[in-house]
Amino acid sequence: MKAVLCHQFGTPGDLAIADVPSPPLGAGQVRIAVRACGVNFPDVLMIQGLYQLKPPFPFSPGLEVAGDIIEIAGDAQGVQLGARVMATMMYGGFAEEVVVPAAGILPMPPEMSYEHGAGFSLAYGTSHVALTHRGQLQSGETLLVLGAAGGVGLTAVELGKRLGAQVIAAASTREKLELARAYGADELINYKSENLRDRLNELTDGRGVDVIYDPVGGDLFDQAVRRLAWEGRYLVIGFASGRIPSLPANIALLKNASIVGTFWGAYLRNDPGVIHDSFAILTDCYTAGLLKPHIHQVFALDEAPSALRQLMDRRAMGKVLLKT
Repeated sequence: MKAVLCHQFGTPGDLAIADVPSPPLGAGQVRIAVRACGVNFPDVLMIQGLYQLKPPFPFSPGLEVAGDIIEIAGDAQGVQLGARVMATMMYGGFAEEVVVPAAGILPMPPEMSYEHGAGFSLAYGTSHVALTHRGQLQSGETLLVLGAAGGVGLTAVELGKRLGAQVIAAASTREKLELARAYGADELINYKSENLRDRLNELTDGRGVDVIYDPVGGDLFDQAVRRLAWEGRYLVIGFASGRIPSLPANIALLKNASIVGTFWGAYLRNDPGVIHDSFAILTDCYTAGLLKPHIHQVFALDEAPSALRQLMDRRAMGKVLLKT
């Protein structure tokens, strides 16, 4: 099979496309013929050696795929040969085949394309669990989404609006903000040309924001955390800026605020019921036409370096995909 390989930490241009043996099928696992795979910012960090997980060389990046089950281990339960499924993994998705535990796959609705499937589970799953399970977002509350046109940010805007929040979208260009508006944002902040803290103060009449969704970190965290409302919740999603920020603890104390981490993939190991309950809601919404994944661009597998470069250069809006 063909796979994208990282032989040493570096840039997207250092990746290689190679023919490699198909991975062996272990107990309780299924083999999936990959039709499409999502490209995510952790992939960008992983190939540079900047992610918390550093796989042994050579490895394939890729956290999520959509495809067909083509082989099933004898002890695997609840799966069918030929089923169209989504799956997530810690790495390895940029390949023509993946092997994953049967318990971790997610069924694709008949109406869902492979492209939508490859860009659905991580982005929508992260945002839904973050907003509902971790952030306890309530109808009528204010929600600030940083990086609002990115792969996860745009789903947070869309889901936040569906949950009845007043959504404030923050992004770096007018084009990105207009996309966020099309997905339900009520207010827009261009943090390249406007002062984030001042604008949040204006938009909330000085009260602050109830829930902040932050996949960016860095300087934006430093500004946004000071605009949390009383008993506000700050959702730590990731650090696309490249800097993991530190929190002055007195901010949490004085506002009775909470800093809440959301590592979606960890629920698959520690509490998979959270994922499956969330996913049932999300797929029902998709089937009803209430969720519309935004695909920025689809690349061929051997164009993976160009796909990753889209994310590195902050040009992507919504999801970037690879198609095998």
